[in-house]
Amino acid sequence: MKRIFYILALSAFSAAKGLAAESDALSEETRTRMRAEFSQQIAAADAALEKDPQLVQAYSARGDARLFLGDFRGAVADFEKMTALDPKQDAPHWRLGIAYYFTGDFAKSARQFEKYHAYDGRDRENGIWKFLAQAKADGIAKARTEMLAYTRFDREPFPSLYQMFAGEKSPDDVLAEVEKKGLTTQAEVVFFANYYAGLEEDLLGNRARALELLAKAVASPAGRDARGGAGYMWQVARLHWERLRSEK
Repeated sequence: MKRIFYILALSAFSAAKGLAAESDALSEETRTRMRAEFSQQIAAADAALEKDPQLVQAYSARGDARLFLGDFRGAVADFEKMTALDPKQDAPHWRLGIAYYFTGDFAKSARQFEKYHAYDGRDRENGIWKFLAQAKADGIAKARTEMLAYTRFDREPFPSLYQMFAGEKSPDDVLAEVEKKGLTTQAEVVFFANYYAGLEEDLLGNRARALELLAKAVASPAGRDARGGAGYMWQVARLHWERLRSEK
């Protein structure tokens, strides 16, 4: 997805340094720091909205912070308010699709990513999220038959990841391909490969392997310390990892 750097909601990333052990990919110190900073961002947005209840940017920032704190319905409310105030925000609002996914509103989530596809028909990561949401709503088989079509090259490792979700490759195939192409030195590529391979393993019911791969993604400074897309999606990967750990 085209990633915009949401400075108010992502400032916590650069503060998180150092790799934790894979069994605990995120230190409690980092968790505490992030919770405090996201809470501060919500307070700042609240104050801004008291002065101007129509301030779209404040709903955007507060929605991100609420999402990252696990307040998924609060995030949906803020993101939906954005689109009500400015309908031009609707089609490109992939973040709303992610928020719907975490609330369990999978049909709405899939529809939101379909809207984004009309806005940007090149981005396979968007297509992956549409598939993930529809797989939860309608089952993997139907979701595979209705995957979005792409004709232009996307950034690595998304072409092979898309084939993986289509059932044409395994997670191990994707990770081997990253190595074969000499992409293991590109930490952001490895982050996305581990994250989405982990989601595929979870979808297939391989909980232990999913946790292993998601922990690697969360432990990656390429996502955690990044600005823009990788940084945002690192937080989403963290939410997936924490949810899966809580279900053990």
